[in-house]
Amino acid sequence: MSQPLTHLGDMPIETFLRDYWQKKPLLIRNAFPNFEPPVAADELAGLALEEGVESRLILQSEDKQDWQLEHGPFTEEELTDLPNSHWTLLVQAVDHWVPEVADLLAQFHFVPSWRMDDLMISYATDGGGVGPHYDNYDVFLLQASGSRRWEVGGIFGEESPRRDDTPVMILPEWQAEEVWDLQPGDMLYVPPRVGHNGYAVGDDCMTYSIGFRAPSHEEILDGFAEFIGKSLLSEQRYTDPELTVTANPAEIDADAIKRVQAILQQYVNDPAKIGEWFGRFMTDPKYPDQLEADEEIEADEVAELLAEGVTLSRTEGSRFAYIAKENGYSLFVDGQCFECDSEMEALVKTLCSAAIIEVEPSDQNVGLITVLLQLGSLYFNE
Repeated sequence: MSQPLTHLGDMPIETFLRDYWQKKPLLIRNAFPNFEPPVAADELAGLALEEGVESRLILQSEDKQDWQLEHGPFTEEELTDLPNSHWTLLVQAVDHWVPEVADLLAQFHFVPSWRMDDLMISYATDGGGVGPHYDNYDVFLLQASGSRRWEVGGIFGEESPRRDDTPVMILPEWQAEEVWDLQPGDMLYVPPRVGHNGYAVGDDCMTYSIGFRAPSHEEILDGFAEFIGKSLLSEQRYTDPELTVTANPAEIDADAIKRVQAILQQYVNDPAKIGEWFGRFMTDPKYPDQLEADEEIEADEVAELLAEGVTLSRTEGSRFAYIAKENGYSLFVDGQCFECDSEMEALVKTLCSAAIIEVEPSDQNVGLITVLLQLGSLYFNE
């Protein structure tokens, strides 16, 4: 079982967060000494054949001018008929399907776990890559096997030039500022919007990409407005009982703007409402259909299993978080909110952080665990 890191190479986590997180790239040699990939190349290819698993195949010409993008699921014939070089297979959210990969994410819990998105694995043959690009989120790039050359440099955004003749985002005005060859166990951290270009040096190049969620302001505003809107009555409307005679009827004056501003502020100034929406939003599952609900399990059966000491695990891909309040906790699981009193503190924190979950079979605990089992967010390890 992986344990959370207490350092990054010889660097304390506090130093990394202060000097590098969302500021500048960092190469960490031998970040994972003697790293043994939990997923082999043939297992990764097997996942790419499965319905419900998000996978992509990127092929490029040797001169890196022509690019081709294909989406899975693939057939065995499609994967065995690939050329000898210059292609990359990417499989998204492997941690949702392979428990050993999910365990690896515990190494990155020096960042809040609710910020974590997923772990993508890419397998590339010699020269294979996805081209120079940037991401709008933080990413750790862990070399699992083979060697990948990473070029890093520059800050980019929507206004940056990009090729419009390729199915993937390619930065045409690319100039590397630093170049590193990563070997198994080496890791590169890249902040948002920093340009980077990685390609395999030789065959059997496998890279694990640990990405973090960074909702856009548009997503935040749209999501919160929709959440609040669902709880409002149609009678709650713009009013102006203090209206006075105006010389220009078509003018939207400063008083009207202040009234609208006051309407908005009464919602955005409510930390409880923002917290409830944000907790639901940040734990919304990436692939809801992956959660296998167990609607038939009953509280009596759950109580019996807990009394016998049977442990639980979070379903791979489920998202848990909580907010501490004066009189208890709001527990967020896969987009839903559960209010828990202060006596459930140990359970709430265990559900959100422990790899193996042990639960005392009290009535409150049994009730909550039963609901989470029925939702498919937990499963018994027996």
